Amino acid sequence: MIISNTSLSLEERVYSILEEEILSGKLKRGEQLREIALAERLEASRTPVRGALHRLAEEGLVELCANKGATVIGITKEDIEDIYAVRKRLEGLAARLATERMSDEDKEKLKQTVELSEFYLAKHNDKQSGELDSEFHSIIFRASGSRHLCKILSDLHKNIKAYRRLSLSKSDRAEKSIAEHRGILEAILSGNSDEAEHLTSVHIDNALNNFKKQMN
Repeated sequence: MIISNTSLSLEERVYSILEEEILSGKLKRGEQLREIALAERLEASRTPVRGALHRLAEEGLVELCANKGATVIGITKEDIEDIYAVRKRLEGLAARLATERMSDEDKEKLKQTVELSEFYLAKHNDKQSGELDSEFHSIIFRASGSRHLCKILSDLHKNIKAYRRLSLSKSDRAEKSIAEHRGILEAILSGNSDEAEHLTSVHIDNALNNFKKQMN
């Protein structure tokens, strides 16, 4: 079967919109999502809508029900706390492994990411700062050399990306986060795996604490 690029791009657009609406809370837990209604609202055919719903189901954000469309599951506050607890352990491990295994090329990429983050922070460009925040962590995941660890952490970041953007844009967290990234970078560049793991764990704790303040 041949799938057109147009169909794929429509599916990606529908998926991105629905994911954002679920993670931001616009679409509430328990809400029913009907293909026909979504297709009309998002000005797309049912095929890309169906594909987007299947992707969201794979991420655990919706539950597909025969003849009933999809039901929003979303992410609860308890889910978020669980995610951050797992992140703390696994991202600390990823930072340790990356310190031991990172190539010179990846070290340079990580350094450039931090420097660009500082540049866009000064420009008050939240969008670029948020993208660079994700890239910083992604470089470390990949450099850990563990594809399973990289997959798990990438999925965790994907599930809370809307919340992370909100957290970074609503307070002085962005500035503190970049400063923490700078500390992790310096630990990695100096080959201090213990310090890289420790600073990463502190970074995750600080992010969760800020998150709780935002929720309150």
